Amino acid sequence: MPKFVIEREIPGAGDLSPEDLHGVSQKSCGVLRELGPQIQWVESYVTDDKIYCVYLAPDEATVRKHAEMGGFPANSVAQVRSVIDPTTAE
Repeated sequence: MPKFVIEREIPGAGDLSPEDLHGVSQKSCGVLRELGPQIQWVESYVTDDKIYCVYLAPDEATVRKHAEMGGFPANSVAQVRSVIDPTTAE
């Protein structure tokens, strides 16, 4: 299944409390249950003013539907074409 990186612009994201992040995570998981197993949340990275999320989904439209249903921004959605790491240089 294709992998996507979603950039969510959320001013002050890095200052969200653990309780706030718990609530956002619960909302996301609830929407994922509604959409079914064709979309999966892998992980997210919280920075000062953005959250970068990694999802598995059949297409960009499904990723955007999750964002719309959850009330989350999806400022950028990009399909991952390759994954590299230090071992790629070997």
